[in-house]
Amino acid sequence: MADDRHYDVIIIGTGAGGGTLAHRLAPTGKRILILERGDHLPRERDNWESTAVFVKGKYRAPEFWYDKHGDPFPPEVNYYVGGNTKFYGAALFRLRPEDFGEIRHHGGLSPAWPIRYEDLEPFYTEAEHLYLVHGHHGEDPGEGAVSAQYKYPPVQHEPRIQQLSDDLEKHGLHPFHLPIGVNLIQDADGGATHDSVCIRCDRVDGFPCLVRGKADAEVICVEPALEHDNVSMVTGANVRRLETDDGGRTVTGVVAELADGSATTFRGDIVVVACGAVNSAALLLRSANQRHPGGLANSSDTVGRHYMRHNNLALMAVSKEPNDTRFQKTLAMNDWYLGADDWEFPLGGIQMLGKSDADQIRGEAPRWAGLASPDMPFEVLAHHAVDFWLCGEDLPRPDNRVTLDGNGDIHLALDEKNNIEGLNRLRHKLRGMLGRLGMHPHHLLPHSLYLHKGMPIGATAHQAGTVRFGTDPQTSALDVDCKAHDLDNLYVVDTSFFPSIGAVNPSLTAIANALRVGDRIAERLR
Repeated sequence: MADDRHYDVIIIGTGAGGGTLAHRLAPTGKRILILERGDHLPRERDNWESTAVFVKGKYRAPEFWYDKHGDPFPPEVNYYVGGNTKFYGAALFRLRPEDFGEIRHHGGLSPAWPIRYEDLEPFYTEAEHLYLVHGHHGEDPGEGAVSAQYKYPPVQHEPRIQQLSDDLEKHGLHPFHLPIGVNLIQDADGGATHDSVCIRCDRVDGFPCLVRGKADAEVICVEPALEHDNVSMVTGANVRRLETDDGGRTVTGVVAELADGSATTFRGDIVVVACGAVNSAALLLRSANQRHPGGLANSSDTVGRHYMRHNNLALMAVSKEPNDTRFQKTLAMNDWYLGADDWEFPLGGIQMLGKSDADQIRGEAPRWAGLASPDMPFEVLAHHAVDFWLCGEDLPRPDNRVTLDGNGDIHLALDEKNNIEGLNRLRHKLRGMLGRLGMHPHHLLPHSLYLHKGMPIGATAHQAGTVRFGTDPQTSALDVDCKAHDLDNLYVVDTSFFPSIGAVNPSLTAIANALRVGDRIAERLR
């Protein structure tokens, strides 16, 4: 496929960053081309089948990356229109104001951002409204100031989770309704009903939504953007490199391999990379030329470095009473986000996961041998399961990095024990509360299917930091508007730009920043 048309903007990637940016720029009337490596994800019964999604990994990309020892591993990446938002849990948190400043952790320093929370706050509000976030500002005592309440009320807890919330409050803690992006019909009193576009099933975390009720980037942004005549999209376009002019200051071509095996070069005035933190860094490194021998935007030697992916634990507790909850992902708690009475450093946050089912538990059985009750069948165990997600902050080490080998294959070096003491203490606190929360105190089981079958390096869903932004071209690849210091027309709008990652899901920050950068690009186009 050849396309001689010249575009005002080319956006590479359709996830939280690229998809949102396309939506923001579509009304400008400028010629916009979206390039997506994958195709549309098929809507089929396997979308909601645990065996297909988790055990067999049907929708994961059929590729391998390599760790620092040269050993291959399958990364948790998905190449479809909508990017990884097709599979995310739609938990859309803001970073706290403190996350934008320097924070001392047990394992080292989390660096300050070149912008403040107040700079991003208006875009957080827009992002929450755009992505249909249901929640209630003010319930979490540690959150930052807000300019507007959520547009949609929180998804109400079902009885077992409401009891959990009540029990946590009785012990002086501050659970709150998890902010989640779903398309729910509201009842006459303004509450979210069960009879809705999203049927409030347990197929949230890690599953694509068969009924399109999840607020993913395809449904919320890409499809509406394509309704504009000035916006077009090519799927099956695997961008291999970016070309520059002889002076090395301007990207002049986007070279892509197409689904039919042919190659073509697309040309545009502004090029935006939003492939995910690992693949964006790899693309810039792969685009090395005489003017940029270390890769594009890499005169600082920071591209590919400072990779972060959160320190996560997915854990299943066993309730003494049955847990008939269908939509479990409604509660979160950040009481120990920045520290605790017995620990001066940040621990992280706790939130609910989608409900475990018998197939997921059966898939865990070899790892749980001797941990779970032997006289409790999988179906019964699933009926009593209560699932938690613990999230601690990873730190941006320069040696945690993406590199390419001579064949162009991706290598990911990662210290898997980076700053994990806070997460270990968070787990200890949750375990210590189980008996007071109506759970069996000795059953807190690692749910590794959510963490790529126990391979921490393969759990790349929260990847960030490989093309960081900043004010100093010697220590950052991008300026505060996420434009490359070294080039005049290259931007990066996925989570690559993060200097630090905080301890909450990064999607809303990527969305808000894409809106912010979109306004800068729109001003430039005018």
